[in-house]
This record gives sequence, structure tokens and C-alpha cells, in this order.
Amino acid sequence: MRNGGLKLFGFTGFLLLIWGTFAPVGTIVWWLDRGSEKLEKRSRELANRINGEDTNSHVTSNASRCYIVFLPGVGAEKNEVSPREEAFLDRLEQDQPQCLTVRSVFPYSAANENIGGQQVFEFLWKVSENAEGWLKLTERILEVRNVWRMAVSADNRYGPIYNQAIALTIVEQMEKQQPIPTSPEEPIQLILMGTSGGAQVALGAAPYLDKWLPVEISVVSFGGVFDGNEGFDVAKHVYHFRGERDWVENIGGIVFPSRWRWTVGSPYNRARRDDRYAVYSSGPHEHQGEKSYFGREVAKNDGTTYAELMLKQVNQLPIWSSVNTPSK
Repeated sequence: MRNGGLKLFGFTGFLLLIWGTFAPVGTIVWWLDRGSEKLEKRSRELANRINGEDTNSHVTSNASRCYIVFLPGVGAEKNEVSPREEAFLDRLEQDQPQCLTVRSVFPYSAANENIGGQQVFEFLWKVSENAEGWLKLTERILEVRNVWRMAVSADNRYGPIYNQAIALTIVEQMEKQQPIPTSPEEPIQLILMGTSGGAQVALGAAPYLDKWLPVEISVVSFGGVFDGNEGFDVAKHVYHFRGERDWVENIGGIVFPSRWRWTVGSPYNRARRDDRYAVYSSGPHEHQGEKSYFGREVAKNDGTTYAELMLKQVNQLPIWSSVNTPSK
């Protein structure tokens, strides 16, 4: 059994390495199939709108100039947030009514497709939806798949294509909420929120959103795992919450050299020196589950849940003071 288990472990590791080798294939196929043409057309349309050349664009005077875009962690399986995240965003939307929330971006697919929409993962997805016992391992397999996609976002070879695709999806989902205001005199407050690998994808998309739209970008990370290159040069501020019991959050600072203190010229370290990057200890949060940043279990003796503890700290961030309430 011992030898058999070792062989099984080695074989599983080999499969995961092969899987990682082919992780960029989906992004490349998307780019060659329709992505390149779609990005070129869309960026041209946005440039025309920003320059006032699009006469078909109509935005009401009371349109919101604040968007909150939420990107879930690697445990996500579709372009819908979990019930815990849904409840958190509902409360945040009540507390910040001047902002619109975008919740339908799946950050682990260039085409914004659910895992179940991809044939190779459709069976595993169906199994994981009602999995019990050892079948719960299918959830971990799907998480590994998303981890590799997050790694593609951080890869300087394939990342630019992947991150542009996610940025395009973000723009499309923002416009589903309302036509995007494009007056250069009044920048849009764009708040990108990401948990786990979603924080990396949010940072990766930030430079393209900054290029395409008249925005002021802030990034909020909940236990995010990210490198120190993309996004830090264009974000006005990056706020990173780390739970005291979240060991996964530490991985980014270990595996990405751009996060190491002696890589002084990296965008991450420049943002840290310029006080555009801030780290907050959020409390006794874990990375996942009911004790996570959006968990529903009680975290304090006064009955405060983990999600309520997190919500209070998010509402205290200085970003809200710069968000203008739309005129009525």
C-alpha cells in the first residue's frame, strides 16, 4: 500500500504538471478563433466613445460613476458568485448605494465560460455539484485547474492575452449594468475586488481597463495570491486584507520574486514605497469556508460574523470618500 500510494502520488503530480503545460492552450485558441478581432473592434469603439466620436452613446445625467467588480477565488466553478459572496456584496451595495456591483465575471476563462461549458471539465463539474465523501476530491481538481489559469494571468508570455480577455469581459459586464460614462473630466471610480486568485486576475486586467476607460482604479484583495508586476503601476491604491489563519495568502509572497523585498524595482515594491499598497490584518479569517472573509459563522463574542467583520473594515477604506454620489 505504501509503495502503491507513492506511485499514485507521483503519477498525480505528473498529470498536474502536464495539465499546467497545456493551461495556456485555451487562451491561445480563444485569441486565434475570435479574441484578437473582438479586442481590436471593442477597443476602437471605446476609444471613439472616450473621444466623443460615438454619437450613438447615450448616458443619463444621474448615471452611477462607481463600479464594484468582484472576481471570485479559485474555488469558483461558474460566472456566478457563491451564496456567501452574494450576501456580502448585497450588504456592501446597501452601504455604498452610489456604486453598481458587477458579479458575473469568471476570472478563470478567457471567454467567460463556466467550467461546465468546457467539455473536458463538464463531467467533473456535474460530479462536484453533489459530491460527498471521496468524490469531494473533484472540487480540488477543479480548483487546481483554476490555479493554473491564475498562473497564466501572471505569466509574462501568455498573461497579456489572457488579461486583455478578462478586461474585455469586465467592460461588457459593466455595460450590462448601465452604459459606461466616458466623460474624461469625471473619471469613473472602478473598484476591483478579488479573493484568492481573483486578486491576481484583477491586477492583470487593470492596465487594460486603465487604457480603455477614463477610470480611477482601486484594487481590494481578500487573501489574494498575486505577483508584483501587473496592475500596481496603474492602480491608485491596492488594499490587501490577510486573515490570521489564512496560510494560503502567504504563497504569493513566497513564489513570486517580484514580491521579494530585494527586487526593489518591481511595481509591487514601488507601490509599497509610495504608500499605494497597504496590508491590513482582517482578523481570525481562514482562506475558505464559513470562517473565511465572507463566512457566516460567528467570529466574536458579540455575535459578529466573519463576513460582518470584513464588511466593517471594507466600509472604512478611504476609497469611498472619493466616490461621488450621482446627481438626481
